[in-house]
Amino acid sequence: MPLPKLPTRPAAILTFPTAEAVPQATRKTATKPAAAKAAAAPAAAPRTTRRKTTAPVQPAAPALKVAGRSYADDEAMQPELDGMPKSTPIAPPPPAAVAAPAARERKAASAPKAPRKVIPRTESEARKLFVLDTNVLLHDPTSLFRFEEHDVFLPMMTLEELDHQKKGMSEVARNARQVSRSLDALVNDAEDIDAGVDLSALGNKDATGRLLFQTSAIHSTLPADLPMGKADNQILGVVRALQEKFAQRDVVLVSKDINMRLKARALGMAAEDYFNDHVLEDSDLLYTGVMALPEDFWNKHGKDVESWQQGGTTFYRIHGPLCAQFVVNQFVYFDGQMPLHAQVREVNGKTAVLATLRDYTHGKNNVWGITTRNREQNFAMNLLMNPDCDFISLLGQAGTGKTLLALAAGLTQVLETKRYTEIIMTRVTVPVGEDIGFLPGTEEEKMLPWMGALEDNLDVLNMGDGEGNGDWGRAATMDLIRSRIKVKSLNFMRGRTFLNKYLIIDEAQNLTPKQMKTLITRAGPGTKVICLGNIAQIDTPYLTEGSSGLTFVVDRFKGWPHSGHVTLQRGERSRLADYAGDVL
Repeated sequence: MPLPKLPTRPAAILTFPTAEAVPQATRKTATKPAAAKAAAAPAAAPRTTRRKTTAPVQPAAPALKVAGRSYADDEAMQPELDGMPKSTPIAPPPPAAVAAPAARERKAASAPKAPRKVIPRTESEARKLFVLDTNVLLHDPTSLFRFEEHDVFLPMMTLEELDHQKKGMSEVARNARQVSRSLDALVNDAEDIDAGVDLSALGNKDATGRLLFQTSAIHSTLPADLPMGKADNQILGVVRALQEKFAQRDVVLVSKDINMRLKARALGMAAEDYFNDHVLEDSDLLYTGVMALPEDFWNKHGKDVESWQQGGTTFYRIHGPLCAQFVVNQFVYFDGQMPLHAQVREVNGKTAVLATLRDYTHGKNNVWGITTRNREQNFAMNLLMNPDCDFISLLGQAGTGKTLLALAAGLTQVLETKRYTEIIMTRVTVPVGEDIGFLPGTEEEKMLPWMGALEDNLDVLNMGDGEGNGDWGRAATMDLIRSRIKVKSLNFMRGRTFLNKYLIIDEAQNLTPKQMKTLITRAGPGTKVICLGNIAQIDTPYLTEGSSGLTFVVDRFKGWPHSGHVTLQRGERSRLADYAGDVL
C-alpha cells in the first residue's frame, strides 16, 4: 500500500492524542509517536506482498495546534493559515515546551501577577479648583494670587456681592474696589473668557493657575430644604455642579464663614478656611524676643570671651553653638552663679556680640517716676529708651504695663530730652459690646471715650510728680502733658507723614496686616512707632491670633537691627487682676 503524501506546510506545535481519542482497535499499535514512524518509513524497502487484511487500520491523525488553538487535520487549519501573514514563519516549539506543557501551566498559574498600572492624571486634573467666597476677597484683596499652581473659580453670586460692598469709605469697601480693579485688569486682554484667564498676567509670578468665571447658568442638585434665594446656598450649588462636571479634579470651597463651611461639609463638599494670611499656625510659636540661656552656657561659651566698654555699655564677644540661634536685638538672660542680662547686638555664624543692659528697676534710673518691676519690663524699657530702635512691639495680657511703660518713655523723651516733638496715640475703634452710636464733637473729642487707658495711665504718671506742688502743680503738669499728646483716628491716617513723632498704636491686635502696613508707613525721619496689644483679646471679625496684624509685624520685623520685641509675662496691675487673668 502506498504511503500517504507528506504535508506541504511545516507543522506547528504537535499535540498527540490521548488514550480516549485513539480507537480501541489501534491502541496497541499507537505506542510510538506518529512522527517517528513517518520519519522511518522512507528508509524501508517497499513491500510487494499484500497483507490478508481487507482494510488497514490507520492511527488517528495527530491534532495540530496553532496559536493556542487545536485543529483535527490540515484542512481545518487552512483558514487560519490563509489569514496569517506570508512572512510569519510557524516555528516548532523548543523541546522543553513540548516535553512539559503541564508543568509550564502550573508555573504560570503560581507566578505573581504584575501590578496594575495606574494611569496618572493630567496636569490640569492634578491642579485643584478653589471656589472663593466673597468674604475671602473682602478680607484679603490679593487672595486671587495666593493659590500658586491651582485654579480659582468665581461664582456669579460672588461678583454680585462684591458689587454691593464697593460703596463707602470703610476697609471692606476699599478691598472690594481693589478686587474689582484686579479682575478688570485680568480680563481686559482676555481673548476667550470661557477658557479662563492666566493669573500671572499682572506680574504675579507665583500664581501659575487660571482664573475661571461662571459664564452660564448652573443647575445643581441640592436638598430641597435649602432655599436657593440665599447667596450662600447659590455658591454651594455652584460647588456641587463643579464637582459633577470635573469629577477627576479636587473642587474645594474657600470661605471665612464657619457656618458655610459646616454646611458644605454636611453636603459632602470639601471646604477650607483661608490660611494664606496666617503668619503662624500656633500662637505659641510666636517670637517672644527673650531667650533663657541653658545651665551649661558658660561651659560651652566661656572660652576666649572678649569684652570691652563703649559709651557706658559693656560688650562681650562669645563663641559657641548657641550663637547661631540668636536674633539681633533679642534679650538673653542667665540666672546661675554668673548671672547675665544682655541684648544681642550682632550675630555672625557661631559668634555673637552681647551688650549689657541698663537697670531700670533701680530708683535712680526711673523713667518719669516709673521703675520696672520684673525682668521683661526692664527689657522693654531698654528698647523704648534706645534711640536706635525705630519700631517696637510689646505683647502681653491685661495688666502687664504695656501702655504705662510706653507713655512714661514717651513723656521723658518728649518733655525732658526733646528727642521727639509730641506723642501721637491711636487705636482701633472696635467696641466690646453694642455700639453706642455717633459721638459729638471734634476728632479728639470723639476719640476720648476710646482713650480711657490713656487717661488712667496719665493719672498714674502725674501722681508722683505733683506731690510737692499741690493741686495747682499737678493741674499745671497735666495741662503740659495734654498739650504734647494728640489723639488721632485711624480713619484719617492715609496720606499723612509724621516727623519726629512718638507714635503709639494701642490695641494693635485688632488691626489687619494691611492696616498695620498703612500706619507704619506713615513714619517719617526721626519717628518711633510702638505697637501694643494682646493677641488673646481680638474683637475684629475674621481675625485670629495667626492672622492678626500684630502677629504679622512681630514676625516680619524679627531680626531687623532697628526693631525690637518683648512679650511681657507677669501682670503688675493688682493681685486681683492677676488672679482673674489666670482662672477666668
